[in-house]
Amino acid sequence: MTVRNLDILFAPKSIAVIGASPRVGTIGEMVWERARCARFEGPIWPVNPRHESLNGVRVYKDVQDLPDAPSVAVLCTRPQTWPSLVEALGRRGTKAVVIVGEARPRSDSVHRAGGIASDEASEWTTRTLAAARPFLIRVVGPASIGVVTPSMGACIGAPACTVKPGGVAWVSGSNALTNGVLGWALARGLGFSRIVALGDEADVDSGDMLDFLASDPSTRAILLAIEHVSSARKFMSAARAAARNKPVLVLRTGRDDPFDRLYNAAFRRAGLVRVDSLDDLLDEIETLGVGRVATSDTATVITSDRGVAALAMDAFGGAGGDLAPWPVAARDAVTAALPRARTGNPLLLGDDASPADFGVALEALAPHRETGTVFVVHAPTHSAPVADVARTLIAQRRHAYRGLLACFFGCVDSETRDELHANGIPVHTTPHRLARGFARLVDFRQGRELLMQTPDGVPADVPKDIDDAQREVRAGLANGVAELSGEPAARMCARFGFVVKPGATDPTPPDAIDIETRLINHRIFGPAFEFRAAGALGLADSLHEFALPPLNPVLARDLIATSPRARELPAELLLNALTALSQLVCYLEEIVALKLTFRVKRDSVTVLEPQLTLGSHRKPLAIVPYPRAMEETLDWRGMRLTVRPIRPEDEDAHRAFVAANTAEDLRLRFFGAVRSFDHSQLARMTQIDYDREMALIVTRKKDDGAHETLGVARAIADPDNETAEFALAARSDMKGQGLGWLLLSRIIDYERKRGTRWIIGEALRENAGMIALAQKAGFELIRTEDPGVVGFRMRLCDAPAHPPETIRA
Repeated sequence: MTVRNLDILFAPKSIAVIGASPRVGTIGEMVWERARCARFEGPIWPVNPRHESLNGVRVYKDVQDLPDAPSVAVLCTRPQTWPSLVEALGRRGTKAVVIVGEARPRSDSVHRAGGIASDEASEWTTRTLAAARPFLIRVVGPASIGVVTPSMGACIGAPACTVKPGGVAWVSGSNALTNGVLGWALARGLGFSRIVALGDEADVDSGDMLDFLASDPSTRAILLAIEHVSSARKFMSAARAAARNKPVLVLRTGRDDPFDRLYNAAFRRAGLVRVDSLDDLLDEIETLGVGRVATSDTATVITSDRGVAALAMDAFGGAGGDLAPWPVAARDAVTAALPRARTGNPLLLGDDASPADFGVALEALAPHRETGTVFVVHAPTHSAPVADVARTLIAQRRHAYRGLLACFFGCVDSETRDELHANGIPVHTTPHRLARGFARLVDFRQGRELLMQTPDGVPADVPKDIDDAQREVRAGLANGVAELSGEPAARMCARFGFVVKPGATDPTPPDAIDIETRLINHRIFGPAFEFRAAGALGLADSLHEFALPPLNPVLARDLIATSPRARELPAELLLNALTALSQLVCYLEEIVALKLTFRVKRDSVTVLEPQLTLGSHRKPLAIVPYPRAMEETLDWRGMRLTVRPIRPEDEDAHRAFVAANTAEDLRLRFFGAVRSFDHSQLARMTQIDYDREMALIVTRKKDDGAHETLGVARAIADPDNETAEFALAARSDMKGQGLGWLLLSRIIDYERKRGTRWIIGEALRENAGMIALAQKAGFELIRTEDPGVVGFRMRLCDAPAHPPETIRA
């Protein structure tokens, strides 16, 4: 499961505290007090057979005695009681449970919670999940301090302090770290949109939370503190979806892990920003929870003092940032408005600057967006007290189009700080913290751009004899061949376009770099590439990187760019080699390990000593590659057509496809007037996650050899694979050719094969053609919330499920 019923967990109508107790210091007492004092507007029911009342509230003897089914229940009881309690709650209709009790294995032989051995505790957790499964109950924990939604006063657990509402979500598996962060934030007047302490992650894990928070309107940014990933494919899909919508920063402990660099590669591939320390993560609670996300990679520093300016410049340079170069017009505007100031970046207002001067500077810079995000770095002076400068910034904040961040060297009183926060202005205590906080926002923006870069041209040619290669390795495996080396391995690599030199490796020539390459079968991320470089160009031990397949030219180029001597590498040749290596691994699933050396010269890339290990036990790829097997070429009404999944390289053809449709057809498809789509919108249409989404296009070869897109059918499944929503469009001049039926029948078949329970869709009521096609395909027409919209639904699987009543795109 993923997001199912998590909405109830975060917006409960009622809460039951099972094991609530008056005994000070017990889990039951702490949970009850936190829930009772959090100003939750719904009922909170204590359950404990040993007590009659708590704080004047009736205590219920049993779950069955409750006046209604609680939306969420907190279990503060011994592990032996969990399965029966969860079953009873499920029968009542409860959809989420938080287990505060402890069940994780410990170094000692006995658990403190209930005094049971660790293997027995694990057994009780397994039984609890089995009891929850028939009722689709979501379980947070065990060993969690709970879930908090501050905006509605829902405190479901026992955090160490109260939590203010804010815009940042916190997700962590560590109770101690969560409590520490909550205390730190409270002391600084900062709040959160959601707090989740995952505990043992028996059910709800970090991937589930990313899935939920990606579309949570109350969360502007996500801070993630984890030690590991439990389900790589789910995590990567969820993380990529979340990072497209909002900043996701992650702190991962365990730098001594030999595969820590693999986590680095996974985070970067998903668009997450990894922070180096807890301090960095805490600073982002200020930067992201209070202010706007940076829309600029550069900044302008405004201050009154030369020494403060020097500190700010050092901090900014140390964080890897750049001060914005000012255009002449900006210099002239500031000089005219502030003739006594030292114009430039940093802008020095002078020791006798007044609070009003800061506002004048903001106003003068406002028309010149090239000056970037504004940093106001100020130490208090007699002429410009901090509180007065803060009030000026608040009054003039509308002029900071690229965002405004402040640093007052820790001299802000709580009232002024809270007023700045309320007006969206983050306040840092040192220039260093401010600069690093901004740098992380820049990293996020650049990472998101990398996610949406379109590969040039068409993808690297798939070997024509790929089917022969697959048959060869499968036959070898069936005949007991466990490894290909020497000539057989060289021949297999040559199929994918490599220039191979079999035999012993010669000493590295003085003009070459040897990149030792392995495919490992990681226990979490599955197949992953490991690269180590050595050679005469000075790269010995300086390159050690991991990468997750599949790689396309954009991702391969980014990987090459991480080399400290990237300029000395033949980028295009190496890019082609890495892409071919990815194809070899993705298309030959029987390769469970690989070892070879790329000998890289300025004009060539050669493969040395390839060794391929075959097996049937390879873990799935963490990222689903392009599903080549779904490609189909057919003759259709006098046309030679290809039906295939969409690829990132289809962006230009998709832009032409949209442009070839009439305004009316676009209105019917997108439920409103559409003129065109920009790159980011087209990237979302063509760069899809094949694990959850499918877009089938039908193409035709033109006279010039290029392919044009004639139609597209798209289906997006929810993270639980319960329901997929489809959409369909054919080019306006191709109507009446049956392309709609061609695509719709295939997208329905695809969703049925992947086990999706329902497929749904909708159309404007006047779209008679789409409605007729849906009825022909077997869809049932249903009402929607909009009388002008007709909904469709079709049951694909026989497993019991609740039909979707209404659909909103």
